[in-house]
Amino acid sequence: QVVLVESGGGSVQSGGSLRLSCKVSGYFGRSAWFRQAPGKEREGVAGIIRIGGETFSTYYADSLKGEFTISWSSIYNTMYLQMRGLKPEDTAVYYCAADLPTGRTFRASDYQYWGQGTQVTVSS
Repeated sequence: QVVLVESGGGSVQSGGSLRLSCKVSGYFGRSAWFRQAPGKEREGVAGIIRIGGETFSTYYADSLKGEFTISWSSIYNTMYLQMRGLKPEDTAVYYCAADLPTGRTFRASDYQYWGQGTQVTVSS
């Protein structure tokens, strides 16, 4: 059983920054941030996979490389998503997800455990 709790969402103006947090309880092999805008499908943003112990590698959606930074704190068992230069099209509910297997994937069905989501709104 893995439990995920997101926090850090909010409203910012275009060009602003936010850092999302995902507190993870339980062992996992991979975890990722997804987002879902109104009327759109859920899309992967960035992810981490365990490569041994508390060491993780990171990966990003091709369309978002350079905009967001994902990281993991083994001290706080928390995954972060640092977002800079936000644009109105980044407005969405952001979710973190996890599963036991490793391996890079942004397919939502590959993740068994999900957080409740946190709203990010970017105004122009």
